[in-house]
Amino acid sequence: MKINSTLIGTIQDVSGTTVRVVLSNESPEGLTYVNGEGYKIGQIGSFVKIPIGYNFLYGLITQVGASAVPENQSDNQPYGNRWMTIQLVGEAQKNGKFERGLTQYPTINDEAHLVSEADLKSIYGQPDKPYFVNVGHISGAVSIPALIDVNKLVTRHSAILGTTGSGKSTTVASILNKLSESSKYPSSRILVFDIHGEYGSALKDRANIFKINADTSIGEKELQIPFWALNFDELCAVSFGGFGNDKDKNTVLERILKEKTKSISNHPKNGVAVNNISVDTPVPFSLNHLWYELYKETAGKYYRSREGTAIENLAYETDPDGLELMGDPLTASPPLFKKINTNKDNGDLVGHLPSPTLNQSQQLHNLGAKLRIPRFDFLFKPGPYLPGQDGKTEKDLDDLIRSWIGSEKPITILDLSGVPSTILNTIIGVLLRITYDGLFWARNLSQGGRERPLLLLMEEAHNYLNQDGSALNVVQKIVKEGRKYGIGSMIVSQRPSEINSTILSQCGTFFALRLTNSSDRSHVTSAVSDNLEGLTSMLPILKTGEAIILGESVKLPMRTNIKPPIKSRRPDSQDPVVFDEIDTADSLVPGGWGNQMEENPNYVEFIETWRSQNPKIKRIK
Repeated sequence: MKINSTLIGTIQDVSGTTVRVVLSNESPEGLTYVNGEGYKIGQIGSFVKIPIGYNFLYGLITQVGASAVPENQSDNQPYGNRWMTIQLVGEAQKNGKFERGLTQYPTINDEAHLVSEADLKSIYGQPDKPYFVNVGHISGAVSIPALIDVNKLVTRHSAILGTTGSGKSTTVASILNKLSESSKYPSSRILVFDIHGEYGSALKDRANIFKINADTSIGEKELQIPFWALNFDELCAVSFGGFGNDKDKNTVLERILKEKTKSISNHPKNGVAVNNISVDTPVPFSLNHLWYELYKETAGKYYRSREGTAIENLAYETDPDGLELMGDPLTASPPLFKKINTNKDNGDLVGHLPSPTLNQSQQLHNLGAKLRIPRFDFLFKPGPYLPGQDGKTEKDLDDLIRSWIGSEKPITILDLSGVPSTILNTIIGVLLRITYDGLFWARNLSQGGRERPLLLLMEEAHNYLNQDGSALNVVQKIVKEGRKYGIGSMIVSQRPSEINSTILSQCGTFFALRLTNSSDRSHVTSAVSDNLEGLTSMLPILKTGEAIILGESVKLPMRTNIKPPIKSRRPDSQDPVVFDEIDTADSLVPGGWGNQMEENPNYVEFIETWRSQNPKIKRIK
């Protein structure tokens, strides 16, 4: 009888999508040849096909040897090491068209065959389809491209997970470069939340880069987030801080609503009127003047013996020229008040206001300090979006949103490396909420996500998508409902175990790079839709830049070598090299202990960058 070179065994046990195969004795050495190519039988992660009539079922080998023996067979199997466990993942007609899911199941004694490189090409290889992007090649099969379905990648959400140094940032840069090719996707739209400022240099020719203290000479733009675009809770979190009691919080709420109502009366805007405005409506108002009035009404002192109301008789200190030190709302300079005086012999009687607006003034001191500190200018002095006392602004939110998601460039990078760490997580939540709200309400317009989908890429997601993360609620809404409105998310993290499980479970595609922590691996295993524990157990031994891609955007799970971008398009995230054998001019990370020391290191520049909180200063050549 002629031996079939691809036959590896027969099915002896079927349990749902899990089948167990007894290896054939025809290949005792575990090696076979197909079309002159040698294939090792029983490799974990390799594929198996099962002919069923005119179709093939495809599965993935997850166990080999004695551990793969069915429990009810373990006692009477003298050759228990000749079993394999296979997880079924899909089926294909004999013409090669593969589909995920199963319409039928194998039965006892059905044959299991090796999947050759020619078979994989017929399944994976459709590079002519414009909705596929090539991110590398199948590990061990250089001729087979690793193709990702853009339709499934963007709106069905995805996650790129890997330990530090596993090639995560390079993988992100590679995918972004592919998705932003203007010849293929002239209307692609990607918004990147860049926590550490890694991607600006890699994507500067196809991205608008917004950052604090932007270097306009190289095309960067100032990051400006108008405080009045925040909802009430967000604004309180970044400005006043927590309130000690509900009365103070409600008082501030009412005053903000009053200011917004006054603003909309002075400067009407389409879509909102006095009778339907709320405290969360993004309407400009002057926070400086609100702070100034609240400060006077809360921390002020007044002349007790003078006629009129207390607020009309505030007791200001005076300068040597006798001018009252009333402060200035525009510069957030607080007024200075006289000390309490209860003795008529010492001059006018001065006392505390009988009914201060707020019970505590600490929140006003916090806000005043932030209004004066330049590091908060991106929020409280947002350039052309800064309202005057009557609420008038030079530009409105349409200009802001257009610059973020409506420009001629496919990628917008929000470089958040200069945002104060105390409010960073809140700001990320604000940006995500503003973007989602805008696209949600504009879903039926050409600028909305249905006609031009938007991909949100969230770096270092474990910092703000954990159980206490400020962006958690809005991202949960995005991953649950964003698909319907053309809003997709790509979660990037080195600690998937710290990310809220609801968010990971909604990701349709996973790029799993090397993960050494068992807790992180278990979260990936539990989140993927296929029952592929055997495949995810390979995560600790993946090479740098190698990923297991699972989910909806790939036809079959695949172990892939991600092709890195060219040197000029790589992110600024490489590890410093202690001793580099490569010449400094050619190295991606020049420097190290092998280079000669500078004759006179300039530590004046060192201190200047520290004080300015900016790694780029004009002194550096």
